Amino acid sequence: MDKEGLINLLEPAVNALGYELIDLDVRVGRNGLLRMFIDKDPAVTLDDCERVSRHIGDLLDVEDPIVSNYVLEVSSPGTDRRLRTRAHFEAVVGQDISVELQQAVQGRKRFKGRLNGLDEAELRMEVDGTLWHLPLSSVRTAKLVPTD
Repeated sequence: MDKEGLINLLEPAVNALGYELIDLDVRVGRNGLLRMFIDKDPAVTLDDCERVSRHIGDLLDVEDPIVSNYVLEVSSPGTDRRLRTRAHFEAVVGQDISVELQQAVQGRKRFKGRLNGLDEAELRMEVDGTLWHLPLSSVRTAKLVPTD
């Protein structure tokens, strides 16, 4: 199962427990790994991670969506939290983010700067004094840039 399929499988269960699934990493093979990043208000604790891990572990045992052996890790999003959904981006307008695109815009795939806003189809970022319009559909990864 691919990443989007896993998100579709796991997100309702995570939400039902009172958490938000921020993102996940999947690595298959000999050293397989499924790393989930969860959040809640006010903050995720170690007990929260253990609770989600037990529940999701049981779900994964039943559904068996990953063909190889893997380790399940559940973590808080951290200060460089990932941005995956429209709501994630809306929550950080005015802050610095880094974005990697699948397809280049004017020969460039990586951007780091202030998120000025977004609309239905694109992010508006100011990078080194230049305003960029980046297609949301092309975002491979995006993260909040931690402030000092």
